[in-house]
Amino acid sequence: MYHRATIIAPEQDERSGFEAAGRAVVAQPAPEATSSPDVRRPLVLDLDETLLRTDMLLECIVAALRQNPLMVFSILLWALQGRAVLKQRLALHASPDIATLPVDQRVVALARAAAASGRTVVLATATTETLAHAMAERFPFISRVIASDGATNLKGRAKAEALSKAFPSGFDYAGDSAADLPVFAAAHSIIVVRASASVAARAQALGKSAEVIGEERSAAAVWARALRLKQWAKNALIFAPIPLAGMLFVPKAWIAATLAFLGLGLVASATYLVNDLFDLPHDRQHWSKRERPLASGALAIHQALLGLPVLMALGFGFAALAGPATVLVTALYVVATLTYSLWLKRVPIVDVSMLAGLFTLRLLLGVVAIGAIISPWLFVFSFALFLSLSTAKRHTELTRAKIHGVALRGRGYQALDEPLLLAMGLAAVASSVLILILYLMAEGFRAGHYTAPNFLWCAPVIIFLWQMRIWLLSQRGQLDDDPVTFAIKDRPSLLLGGSLVLAFLAAHLGGALPWPV
Repeated sequence: MYHRATIIAPEQDERSGFEAAGRAVVAQPAPEATSSPDVRRPLVLDLDETLLRTDMLLECIVAALRQNPLMVFSILLWALQGRAVLKQRLALHASPDIATLPVDQRVVALARAAAASGRTVVLATATTETLAHAMAERFPFISRVIASDGATNLKGRAKAEALSKAFPSGFDYAGDSAADLPVFAAAHSIIVVRASASVAARAQALGKSAEVIGEERSAAAVWARALRLKQWAKNALIFAPIPLAGMLFVPKAWIAATLAFLGLGLVASATYLVNDLFDLPHDRQHWSKRERPLASGALAIHQALLGLPVLMALGFGFAALAGPATVLVTALYVVATLTYSLWLKRVPIVDVSMLAGLFTLRLLLGVVAIGAIISPWLFVFSFALFLSLSTAKRHTELTRAKIHGVALRGRGYQALDEPLLLAMGLAAVASSVLILILYLMAEGFRAGHYTAPNFLWCAPVIIFLWQMRIWLLSQRGQLDDDPVTFAIKDRPSLLLGGSLVLAFLAAHLGGALPWPV
């Protein structure tokens, strides 16, 4: 005989406003036929990775380090005194924003339905009592809290014993980890939430009535979003020095640039994880960033922390294959981007200047990887071009914030700054075009590797048109948060980019073609 649980339709959290997804349920053999749960039997919910899509202890650690990175030493000292002490001290020094922590809407729907049927819903967690009660206040359907105190860490067998003592007539339990197996064994029926395959199998082997609430997305898709693989398009700037240095048909240059591209992509993805970890409270209040894997809980904090050293090691490994100079510039990029992510992104004007500098570092990385000598004009042009795009990114965020009627959090700008950003961005557009024209007149046309240099006149026209399209859409509030991400999906931008590539190819090869006289 099988006990089947119906799929509960998506509902919304009382305060978060996040849309829920459907709930996948696996039927399991039931030891006895039951038409519905006994209303006298309470439903007990674990907190970490069950009701929440994150871990409260790690949230507190990240919150503490966000306030002061030097707190890592205090955290280590507290950890030596035991997990219960660590949780108690962290809760006193740095608590996450309870109202924005991501929850599993399927568990919320299940608990809400249980409460509506007259059942008692209990939150039983190893999290400290202060934070557990704060979480219970967020959900009216929770009527009782059982949590850790400064002496006892309510986890595993300790939780099983506490619940068995509190509910001698039995209880149903929703949990997620191997630590919950003793509690599953003590429960009447179980709900396994987003557990690993081994934990789910061991829980089902207990022979109890069981529901399995699985992951909503594949791990590969979640990691692809967390690593922002689409952002690797920005790193294509590494290849720009190849045609500019007249090395279009030099295989070694392409190999070296490809190694630098892979190295930078991996370390940049690692820095994106760092940025998202420190930006969690702001991202969770943002209209689009709240769906990022870490902010939404699709990617666990511990997974990100484990992935960081792996990405860094692989990235610097590829960079080392391209040469010592490539490693040095890659390291400079990591230091610069972490400085930006942790501090400078909140300083007006400096933030967009840093973003422009990071783009220019990509160009420098390509130069050192292929061993070329590039005119300083191009670095100045790069800075002006990407200052325009970085300012457009901030202008877009500010415009969208006004449209949504919210403040732009985690940045140093106010609504009144929009005209300043517009003026600054348009000035950067004009500067980039002027600098490119001056470069072409001073050096570009004289470069010996161009056989038909007049085609280079297409470049300033195309770049002007593309930047103005970006700014037009930004002013209208129609631009995505990131102009580069927008460009790789925007047909006019792709056509302009293709035209620019053709113009450079024509400048290189045009003199050898049989043009009509």
